[in-house]
Amino acid sequence: MSIFASQHIKKVIELLNEQADYAVLRNFEDLPQNKSRDIDIIITKESLRKIRPVLLQMIEENGWKIVTYLNSDRLYTYVLSVGDDTKTELVQWDFFINTSVWGVLLMDAPEFLTNKQWNGFLYHVGMAEQFLDKYLYNRAVGAAYPEKYANTKELAKDLPKVKEQLEGTFGIKSVEEGDAAKGRSLFWRCLKKQIASRPLSLLGDISRFLQTFIGNYIHSRTGFSIGFTGPDGAGKTTVIDMMIEELGDVFGSAHAYYHFRPNLFGNISDVAHQAGLKKEVDKNYDQPHRGGKTSMMSSLLRLAYYTTDYIVGYFLKVKTLTRITRMVVFDRYYTDIICDSRRSRIYLSPQFLYGFGRLFIPSLDYNILLTASTETILSRKGELDREGVEAINDRINFLKDKRRYLVVMNEGKPREAVHEILKHVFEYQHMKNRRRANH
Repeated sequence: MSIFASQHIKKVIELLNEQADYAVLRNFEDLPQNKSRDIDIIITKESLRKIRPVLLQMIEENGWKIVTYLNSDRLYTYVLSVGDDTKTELVQWDFFINTSVWGVLLMDAPEFLTNKQWNGFLYHVGMAEQFLDKYLYNRAVGAAYPEKYANTKELAKDLPKVKEQLEGTFGIKSVEEGDAAKGRSLFWRCLKKQIASRPLSLLGDISRFLQTFIGNYIHSRTGFSIGFTGPDGAGKTTVIDMMIEELGDVFGSAHAYYHFRPNLFGNISDVAHQAGLKKEVDKNYDQPHRGGKTSMMSSLLRLAYYTTDYIVGYFLKVKTLTRITRMVVFDRYYTDIICDSRRSRIYLSPQFLYGFGRLFIPSLDYNILLTASTETILSRKGELDREGVEAINDRINFLKDKRRYLVVMNEGKPREAVHEILKHVFEYQHMKNRRRANH
């Protein structure tokens, strides 16, 4: 982590110390050096409301960009980036106002903060609260407490605060009883207790959960999706791998990768073969441009098949991730059908395919048209002839001024292309998330 990122963390902690009732939940020993994926803060609603304007101003004044912003019933997340042409730095802040499952409260912020401790730099929770945060959540959803925190469990399980909280939340006497509970039985016990003791508050909590969950899903407004299209030899695989590496722990373990389409359905040739419509299947996938030109009817049928996959797959695979702080990457997307008809064997005009896509194909947030000069591409790979490369680049030129498209010339070092792409994405993400974070 750079000095710049450490300085940012120090300033945020100083702000929290001055104006907030908060505590760091875990991995606080090394701060302001951050060796974990994110920084988890438990904070009261009132304190978060108070510091948010100051935090946003601090982000702006120090040149950070809000890459993703999550507003849910229990959590506010800011993934921040800063960088130049050589390095990208990311910091993720997770501000928890409670521990809850599907709107059902397990433990509120004030309960975490009754025993917060000062280490000379920041406030952090005690051992009991550190254990309860993960234990209550995992057992409520029917998951085991993570083995990597076994030492925390051993130190905390017999503490009075732990036993008191387990009794109040689940109506159980011990951690051993919680470990023995089957499935989501503890969640249902907690729900029944709250229906009896706080029905109106419970209804409000569940309503808040549904509002934020549905809102984030419909608008896909937290994570983002990005697709890469270009001729073979443009360096897509290298650039994608470098981009994911550049985004480090924050997105390295929080992204999904797809090739061409969501792939809910099999290869079209395999499906036709299984249906008895085709006798043999050409498995020579190392030569993607091997097929001959198809008729208009065949092209339309292929387009209909892929469109179904794009639409259904987008809602089942893409939106389920972009509703939270996740990144979805496509090495080729529908744009590839427009640009490379030989690969998809859909021989229809780019004007028709572009208009069709706008009407029917779910849009990615960012579409990168990665290419290079014909001579550069021919020197890198021999899969396409000059005519094929120029045909793809002509269609890239057709798309370059369209909304949500960016042409990137990968003539030099791939790292330069990566930083050009990230700069573009981060700028637009910041504009979108800055507006949302103000509300």
